[in-house]
Amino acid sequence: MSDSMHRPSRLHAFAAAIGAMLLAGCTLAPRYEQPAAPIAAQYDAVSVADATGAVPASAVGWREFFTDPTLQGLIDTALRNNLDLREAALNVEAARAQYRIQRAELLPTLNATGSGSVQKTPTSALGFGSAAGGGGGADSIIIRAYSAGIGVTSYELDLFGRIRSLNKARLADYLSLEEARRSTQISLIAQVASSYFALLADERLLAVTRSTFESQQSTLTLTQQRVNVGVADALTLRQVETSVYTAQANLARYERQVKQDRNALAQLLGVPSLPENLSAGSGLDEQRLAVQLAPGLPSELLVRRPDILAAEHSLIAANANIGAARAAFFPSITLTGSYGSTSPDLDGLFDSGTESWSFSPSIRIPIFAAGANRANLDLAHVQKDINVARYEAAIQTAFREVADALAARSTYDEELKAQQGLADAANESFKLANLRYERGVDSYLTVLDSQRSQYTAQQSLETLKLARLQNLATLYKVLGGGWSQSTQARTAEAQN
Repeated sequence: MSDSMHRPSRLHAFAAAIGAMLLAGCTLAPRYEQPAAPIAAQYDAVSVADATGAVPASAVGWREFFTDPTLQGLIDTALRNNLDLREAALNVEAARAQYRIQRAELLPTLNATGSGSVQKTPTSALGFGSAAGGGGGADSIIIRAYSAGIGVTSYELDLFGRIRSLNKARLADYLSLEEARRSTQISLIAQVASSYFALLADERLLAVTRSTFESQQSTLTLTQQRVNVGVADALTLRQVETSVYTAQANLARYERQVKQDRNALAQLLGVPSLPENLSAGSGLDEQRLAVQLAPGLPSELLVRRPDILAAEHSLIAANANIGAARAAFFPSITLTGSYGSTSPDLDGLFDSGTESWSFSPSIRIPIFAAGANRANLDLAHVQKDINVARYEAAIQTAFREVADALAARSTYDEELKAQQGLADAANESFKLANLRYERGVDSYLTVLDSQRSQYTAQQSLETLKLARLQNLATLYKVLGGGWSQSTQARTAEAQN
């Protein structure tokens, strides 16, 4: 039978071998089961505010939640320039590339090859020397060989799922980092909002302190005039000076704090500096966070919080690594093969009769590895247990963060109401004390105490307003909000 008649059957045999490679494979990874959530079935009923008409935080775009245009611009800048978010995004890209590399091992690698060689060899080296007794020089022969073809190099048949398990682990790693990127974005949005609110609060406190300082300076000038004409004594003058110096020290402290707030916000935004008039005309208005959020059930955090999802994907990866470690106990088969043409002449490389092929399977059977395989399997089990603990810890942390934020939300309203009443009473007290002092009824010490109480009440009120706003921003974050710009975009993502 001619060689041309053998060629199709050999091609079919080679294709059948490749098909066997692709169809082979199972997995020894244990079946993944999601651990039970170690949290209560619901939040403390006392701390859950009325959520009539509320929507889940994960369904609310950050532009619908943070409605202040200035804050929206800051968040948008941070999402484009923040270095931590950029690093998280690059980590996702790296994980995606690693997954693609690992996935490629599921298929054989085909390479086109070509080679040529020319070799000059003395005939004497080949056993064809001159006749015995002759002293003539030996002749040489030149050997030429050319080949071209395609081949499979060291392809492992995935009989026991080692490569498939590693592929699943890399996919889970990639998904974990993608969720970590989302978590970083959510945290960044909340940090920008909190830093912006802190800047507004400190600027407001700076304004209150400056007003107090200017008022004290006017009082000091008036008191000095009274001392000069003998109406006031030196003790009163020293008391006024004390309040002036105290206000001056507070003024310097808040000026420093405002500058540091601006520096911190600029770092979050990834810009060299902030505009000088960034917060001109702004105030701490709770209506800037107008959307009412539904806390939902604690179990819903498992699909809302990206940090929990990231921990679960890491657990899935650890579970898949157990399958790869188990597969190391079983034989592995590696295939190497090629098909092409070989000829002593380059121009006759693809002529009839130049066909060549090779097929070289090899098997590796573990016999003795000094306990390395067993240790790797034990390590894989321990790493899974570690990831189970991390997953459960992530759930518990998320539950506590939401419960704390809800508890704070339910008490801030009453505290703000009481603090506002205290501030109003302190203002009236100061006005009455100052009036009585001007009429000579009381000493300046009463005025000084009233002014201190007024200033302290105003400080506490502004600080409490800041805490209330920051709590709402925190609640939005811990409930899983901030994945997208708008609610409509989030809805479209869910549909896709």
